[in-house]
Amino acid sequence: MYFREQQQFRQGWLWLLFSAISIPILGLLGYGVYQQLVLGRPFGTHPASNVKLSGVFAVILVLHTLVIALFWYARLDVEVNASDLAIRFRPFHLKPRRIPLHNIADARARQYSALGEYGGWGIRIGFHGWAYNVSGDDGVQLTLADGRRILIGSRRSSELEAAIRSAKGM
Repeated sequence: MYFREQQQFRQGWLWLLFSAISIPILGLLGYGVYQQLVLGRPFGTHPASNVKLSGVFAVILVLHTLVIALFWYARLDVEVNASDLAIRFRPFHLKPRRIPLHNIADARARQYSALGEYGGWGIRIGFHGWAYNVSGDDGVQLTLADGRRILIGSRRSSELEAAIRSAKGM
């Protein structure tokens, strides 16, 4: 094994954004459920039935929990061994995407703009090819033998580039 890295969505601003959106929404709906079901006072000027209000609250709570869990457990795994480079973005990839080293024509560590070049983080496609990234603005730009380009975000981009070059004998 030449290189291994695991990255997760742990940016403070992301979790602050989730909190800023979810606390008011869940708080308001929770208050409405409490007011209508516990206190017996209708919530709003055109109150929904108890069943509908409870159902809406339950659906929003479940969807919110699923989105939070997705971001919490999502992980980008990158490995370089003697034969290939493996990329796995959990939970979306059931198996790693393997790129044989002989298919990599070039690998260069570089800074990039996730929003500007790829429209954000995650598994993305942009004018510059595919990107697999979780955070930051550092990565390794791969150019494959057929001309396709893949950017792999990495907190240790120089080490990743060196591992690919070493494994390839470049």
